[in-house]
Amino acid sequence: MPDQSDQQQEGQTAQISGTVQIKQQSAGDKQPPPDSHKQEEDEAPEKKSGRKFIIIAVIILLVIGAGIFYWRSTFSEDTDDAQVDGDLYQVSSRVTGQVIKVYVEDNQEIKVGDPIAEIDPRDYQVALEQAQANLASSQAAAIQATVNVPIIGVNVNTSVSTTGSDVTGSSAAVEQARKQAQAAEARVVAAKANAVKSHLDVERYTPLVEKDVISKQQFDAAVATDAANQASVLEAEANVIGYEAAVNQAIQKLAQSRFQAAQSVKTGPDQVRVQQAKANSALADVKQAQAKVDQAMLNLGYTHITAPTTGIVNKKNVQVGANLSIGQDVLTIIPLTNLWVTANFKETQLSKMKPGQPVTLKVDALGGRKFHGKVTQIGGATGSRLSLFPPENATGNYVKVVQRIPVRVDFTNLQQENGDYALRPGMSVTPDVEVK
Repeated sequence: MPDQSDQQQEGQTAQISGTVQIKQQSAGDKQPPPDSHKQEEDEAPEKKSGRKFIIIAVIILLVIGAGIFYWRSTFSEDTDDAQVDGDLYQVSSRVTGQVIKVYVEDNQEIKVGDPIAEIDPRDYQVALEQAQANLASSQAAAIQATVNVPIIGVNVNTSVSTTGSDVTGSSAAVEQARKQAQAAEARVVAAKANAVKSHLDVERYTPLVEKDVISKQQFDAAVATDAANQASVLEAEANVIGYEAAVNQAIQKLAQSRFQAAQSVKTGPDQVRVQQAKANSALADVKQAQAKVDQAMLNLGYTHITAPTTGIVNKKNVQVGANLSIGQDVLTIIPLTNLWVTANFKETQLSKMKPGQPVTLKVDALGGRKFHGKVTQIGGATGSRLSLFPPENATGNYVKVVQRIPVRVDFTNLQQENGDYALRPGMSVTPDVEVK
């Protein structure tokens, strides 16, 4: 049995070797000649080396291009979170009244100063005429008060001079009354002396008439003379009393004149100042009346509502016949000239950004049309902090999120680059800021 198995294995081996020889012969029939095989072996290394050179060159170019692109990208910062911004002008009424004309429609382009609507001006015209009449009355009163100032001044000076003269005259009258009183006293002395003499004469004549030394007629004459002299004494004393009363009266008049003079000197300037104050008050009334006239003219002018800027009419809310109140919105004007760009850059992009750097602006709605500008301001806080409900991360898990800060970019040549007024607030913009 072992012998048979060995024989079988040897037979199988012979068959396999025969089969291999047959395959080798068939393969030998298909092999190229020895020369062509050698030529192919010489060309293969050349092709491989050429391909390696091309691959290496492409890789080097890609690396260089990537390096240049990265290096160039550090020269600028851009973002797609930006839009055209501008002040929206809310046009409102400054007076109350009924609208009688409307000159604009929605989405109509208007220029600064163009009429928008007109309010009935008749009430304000009447108010203006009333204010002008009050002004004329105030001006007349002011003229009168102003003219009275020098008149009062002259009257005061006259009063001071007159009272001064009265003082002088009263002083002279006092002196005159005193002199007259002194003369009256002297006459009393003289009358008393005459009375004494005549009385002594009567006493001397009495024994003589009894002895008929003198006639009765002489004695009666002496008695009459004595009686007359006694009456003269009484008259002179009465005159003294009268002159003394005149002296007292003159002294009182002098005191009154001095008081009036002092009052004139003291109150005279005050009277002038009072009249001047009245004149100033009248002039102030004129200014007040003039202010009311100016206000009435302004109110009359406010009945013509005009455009405060050039732009597009939007949200028109006024019709003929509507009654407007003060501050009521009439429409909104979207500006076309006073525009800028608000770009929300990531905080990681602001390390080298500063005001004054040039910016290239591409507007999406205009097919990437380019505008030029410059950085004007960098916002004072992030957009999330300026939101209505800023986030609070004081409690719970904190996840750091890159914040965005608004940057204002002003156009540097908007008048020429936007001559067709194609820009509109809210358009998306891609700003490219040159930070190097």
